[in-house]
Amino acid sequence: MQKIISELKELIKVYKQKDPAASSTALILLTYPGIHAVAIYKISNKLWRKKMHFLARVLSQIARAMTGIEIHPGATIGKRLFIDHGIGIVIGETSVIGNDVIMFHQVTLGGTGKHLGKRHPTIKNNVMLSAGSKIIGSVVVGENSRVGANAVILGDVPENATVVGCPARIVKLNGEKVDIPIKSKTNIGKKNMLK
Repeated sequence: MQKIISELKELIKVYKQKDPAASSTALILLTYPGIHAVAIYKISNKLWRKKMHFLARVLSQIARAMTGIEIHPGATIGKRLFIDHGIGIVIGETSVIGNDVIMFHQVTLGGTGKHLGKRHPTIKNNVMLSAGSKIIGSVVVGENSRVGANAVILGDVPENATVVGCPARIVKLNGEKVDIPIKSKTNIGKKNMLK
């Protein structure tokens, strides 16, 4: 529990640095649903890892009802996940999120089916996921990347990239303007998907 408290103290500092409206610790603790969701996730994840799946899921559903943010307790989340305006966020069971990730409302880290194993995205360190972005399937978003609002990502994104659009395209890579389509790793949108 001490580790969870220490990580939440770090997260409060992040909110104070990144959100000009976050004027005090009390305000953050009482009124920021992102920190509530992360705090409850940390506890439910601990229960999940101890094979207390039912209790972990109940706790995560309470967090969802309180905050509008759905984080599966089986997800793996690093330090300092900054959720701003979190309503409608969904983070699936096999999602992996690195450190110092920024996530805005309506972001989905979703799977592509019922198969077992890794079926949700991996988001590396220092990534920004803008409002409404959807990252679907066992894809990787590389470190220091930026995902634009409402982008739909179905394939891997390299490090230091900016991606936008539906389907997403790389428009900046290592500081240079580019126009590169992202190759899909899923069957979403393919004609044979419903067969």
